[in-house]
Amino acid sequence: MLATALFIASCNSKTETASPTYKDLTEAVYASGNVFPKNEYKVVANADGYLQQQSVEEGDVVKGNQLLFTLESLSQDARAEAAANIYRQAEANYSDSSPILAELEVALRSARTKLENDSVNYFRYKALYDQNATAKADLERVELAYRTSKNEVSARQKALARTKSQLYVDLQNTRSNFRVNAREGDNYRIRSIESARVYEVYKKVGELVRKGEAIALLGNPNEVYLQLAVDETDFSKLKEGQEVLIKMDAYGDKVFKAKVTKIYPKLNKVDQSFRVDADFVGESPSAYYGLTVEANIVISKNPKALTIPKAYLVGKDSVWVEEDKEKKKIKIQKGAENFELVEVKGGLTEKSVLVKE
Repeated sequence: MLATALFIASCNSKTETASPTYKDLTEAVYASGNVFPKNEYKVVANADGYLQQQSVEEGDVVKGNQLLFTLESLSQDARAEAAANIYRQAEANYSDSSPILAELEVALRSARTKLENDSVNYFRYKALYDQNATAKADLERVELAYRTSKNEVSARQKALARTKSQLYVDLQNTRSNFRVNAREGDNYRIRSIESARVYEVYKKVGELVRKGEAIALLGNPNEVYLQLAVDETDFSKLKEGQEVLIKMDAYGDKVFKAKVTKIYPKLNKVDQSFRVDADFVGESPSAYYGLTVEANIVISKNPKALTIPKAYLVGKDSVWVEEDKEKKKIKIQKGAENFELVEVKGGLTEKSVLVKE
């Protein structure tokens, strides 16, 4: 029994070992970042108001110009209704059945009828006067009535034309005011800009929303891209078009591929990094907002590199080795690395025996 126990203890005390081997190794720059939807945008309020109605939820896919939220707009609704009433009245005033124009036209017809009568009377008296059949005073009296009627017709015509012109101007002004108020009303109805998925809603029904305040975050429902952060020490190695290998906690050991599409020249002073964007090549993850990623941007490929498993690396540049049955920690000269392997440029040989802590 004692011998069996010692044998089991001996087996359990064995330390896992490995030796450096020559392998095909890709040199890469490490980057971390997140997955974001393409064409991301926020919808904002164009007026102050309380959120009255929410027509979408997180995760919904919406079409372009679809109504998403409605703000309470009692005062604006009252202004819009008043503008609509005034516009309708202006339309009625300028229409063919306008009571204002009908009254002026009746007055003009009456003036013309009187003018016709006064004209006949005047020319009849003028003929009689030429025949010395009437007194000059009678002719002057009917002539005055005739000229007065002519002036009255002219004045009525001008009044009708002037009123028509003013009613037309009023119609245009009230139409413009009506349209402005209609557009103002649109400020209380928040719509999508283009087809998208709703990723986050920032406000709840009943909450006050200020003009210019974001209400929801939207983005492309199908296409995503990578937004990576690369340390400034590696920035000079980057070029557009370079291959990117990506891993995500949400997908376990699955490796996605992408390529660098844009390199931003501005340094982020907070973490001393540069922003790099990349598009997925082939398969891409589902369009979830903000998935955390770790990436290797491929700089070069070495078909024969002396490598060790990354799991044996201690710190940045040390490993544990077994020499003469003793375990000791040594520093190595490290080269390229990827998710699994580290290139050894010095400090180890193929015969070295690595052990874990």
